[in-house]
Amino acid sequence: MERMIDLKEISDGRLYTADDMVKADCQDCKGCSACCRGMGSSIILDPYDIYQLEQGLHLSFEELLAGYLELNVAEGIVLPNLRLDGPEEKCRFNNDDGRCSIHEFRPGICRLFPLGRFYEDGSFRYYLQIHECKKTNRSKIKVKKWLQIPNLPAYEAFICHWHYFLKEISAKLAENTDEAAARTCSLTLLKIFFLTPWDTAQDFYAQWEARMAQAEPLIAGLLP
Repeated sequence: MERMIDLKEISDGRLYTADDMVKADCQDCKGCSACCRGMGSSIILDPYDIYQLEQGLHLSFEELLAGYLELNVAEGIVLPNLRLDGPEEKCRFNNDDGRCSIHEFRPGICRLFPLGRFYEDGSFRYYLQIHECKKTNRSKIKVKKWLQIPNLPAYEAFICHWHYFLKEISAKLAENTDEAAARTCSLTLLKIFFLTPWDTAQDFYAQWEARMAQAEPLIAGLLP
């Protein structure tokens, strides 16, 4: 979801595309797992993250909720996020060696860090967070190599569509005092994009487009 930020305070002042070089490479972190702790409910997951987790762990969304995820309200919308445990608020996927046990199919926010996304004019670019990562000896790497996401153009188009879709819903919810409609909206989103299992043997993006075609008119009817 969207944060109100001043790029001058949190970044190196530049905006990047997937083809740009950025000083983000932490040399495999070398045992540091600081970014896997103390994040509260901020690691919000999108439909592609759930598709990846269902595919990689062979678990349903309900099974993921029972062990690894939880639901919270973000800007009026109920969405899943990683569950953190203990006094350190440690991610349940962070193993005893301080390493990510799902690194190959980790969520997009984890994959992105220490980068962020700056949304404007219906699109987005990347920025480098300069205060979040404890590593000080980072080296330059191309953004798309850092992300390691197959079919990155399709993924970026999905991220953009999902972000602005949720932003529009959030704005309408802020204007709407009908609690029943807001609850139905969240349940509709959960059912279409999360509770309904993804066919992990098939391409994600074709399924995503079909679900969006189903969701958009339903949400528009609930929140005119």
